[in-house]
Amino acid sequence: MRRTKAEAAETRAAILAAAEQMFFEKGVSNSRLEDIATAAGVTRGAVHWHFANKTDLFLELYSAVQLPRINMLDLEQANEKGCDPLAFIEAAALDWLELLSKDQQRQRMLTILLRTNFTGELERVQVAVDALDAEQTQTLTEMFEKAASLKLLDQQWSARSAALALKWLMKGACWEWLLTGQKYELAEAALGMKTLIASFRKL
Repeated sequence: MRRTKAEAAETRAAILAAAEQMFFEKGVSNSRLEDIATAAGVTRGAVHWHFANKTDLFLELYSAVQLPRINMLDLEQANEKGCDPLAFIEAAALDWLELLSKDQQRQRMLTILLRTNFTGELERVQVAVDALDAEQTQTLTEMFEKAASLKLLDQQWSARSAALALKWLMKGACWEWLLTGQKYELAEAALGMKTLIASFRKL
């Protein structure tokens, strides 16, 4: 039984790896399950045993490599250590930029997301992407509200406007970096992000 479970896990991993590479090279709409099976060295039946369709397969990949994610529990733990919300947000953003600059799998997956029109059978992927985006906007807004309650947020910014400005800068910088073939260093985006966060802080 253990061997069977191990073999199933290996097959699943091979399918996911083949799908990710094919989605990146050919695009999601041009990638057939038959081709993914061949690339993974398995039968189409094996693919269907693990994944009902291409959407389920893509969602599995998306769940493994998601967009930047910050949660309030991390902030609460940081507060206990004496870290203010703005410093926490800056550290989290810098960590994400550094991770993206080094993690080729995240680079591939985000590039796939940018290139793909998630309509029709892939609409559920867009729903998942939109849900994560809304969740992170809300979380960032709550963090900036915490900063405002501590009288750290400059009056020119509302919690929501600060959250949106940071999100737009981060996404825009990362998206352009990926779509232009990484023609500049993400360290430049990090500098711009730090400058923006400095403008949030009440002097």
